[in-house]
Amino acid sequence: MSFTENLRPDDEPMELRSVARFTDLLDTKFKIPGTNVRFGADFLLGLVPGVGDAAGFVFSGMLVTTMARYGASGSVILKMLFNIFLDSTIGAIPIIGDLFDLGYKANLRNYRLLRAHYAEGAHQGSGKGIIIGVLVALVLIFFLLIWVVFEAIQFLWHLIVG
Repeated sequence: MSFTENLRPDDEPMELRSVARFTDLLDTKFKIPGTNVRFGADFLLGLVPGVGDAAGFVFSGMLVTTMARYGASGSVILKMLFNIFLDSTIGAIPIIGDLFDLGYKANLRNYRLLRAHYAEGAHQGSGKGIIIGVLVALVLIFFLLIWVVFEAIQFLWHLIVG
């Protein structure tokens, strides 16, 4: 099931509508004709080597920061950060990463985590205290991603060159 088929941004609580729209744009806005496969701007950006993956990471980070502002708990934020890390790490691998991005949809997963958290009444109002932690975690993940990609390139270089 796609985001747009079972969740419409207009059906969301007022606080989550902008998050729902941005999530839809990033992960499920478009459909491959003749299929049920949906994709968004995150997938399209990922097709541009290096720069596209970094841009997708930034947009995903902005979305998580916004979700923290809407009161997502620390444990929910950690799950969201893991989704971004997995999406960005595997997404950086040419071709395989693009196919993974097409199916994984980290932003939609994160939105569903927030929505479930919100529906349980577990949101904590403004998450301003956690936002700095989220930003620090995103910066650390970004540098970890750079290191992982560098190591992968170096490994592949040694395999090819000998």
